[in-house]
Amino acid sequence: MSLLALAGAAAPARAADGCLVLLCLAAPDWQTIPACVPPVEQVLQDLAHGRGFPTCAMAGPGNSARQDRASGTTDCPPQYIRFEETESGRTPTCEYQGVVTITLNGRPFTRTWWSFSGDTVTEFSAAAKTQLGRWNSRFDTDYATWLAQQTPPGPPPIEPGT
Repeated sequence: MSLLALAGAAAPARAADGCLVLLCLAAPDWQTIPACVPPVEQVLQDLAHGRGFPTCAMAGPGNSARQDRASGTTDCPPQYIRFEETESGRTPTCEYQGVVTITLNGRPFTRTWWSFSGDTVTEFSAAAKTQLGRWNSRFDTDYATWLAQQTPPGPPPIEPGT
């Protein structure tokens, strides 16, 4: 069953329609599916205001959505860590304030990072990429760009007198 077909065939959803939002966030690119944009944006706004992720009674065992707040930088993807200058030095912060993890058949499928401004980026698992065949690659591209900018370790310093 196609996620796109389910999302496209759904009746107009209320923000509390957790099943539609779950399907949308598991889709290759929810921003391109007209039926997904309003409910996902509403849920992201709700999350930004401290409300929980809506439930989906039809999700079935092994299928769920879990919303977590980003706690500092320990769970932030490295490509989205920024440094702010403070009185005590440089402080790392995450561009995103939370993440919604979609689990299908008991396995992680996608993780959608969200910010208070409404920006999102989705990390697709290997299983999701295999099943979907195509996906929004922004997360992967951002990571590859970040990785290419990292300074490779240089040779060890020369010891004096050697």
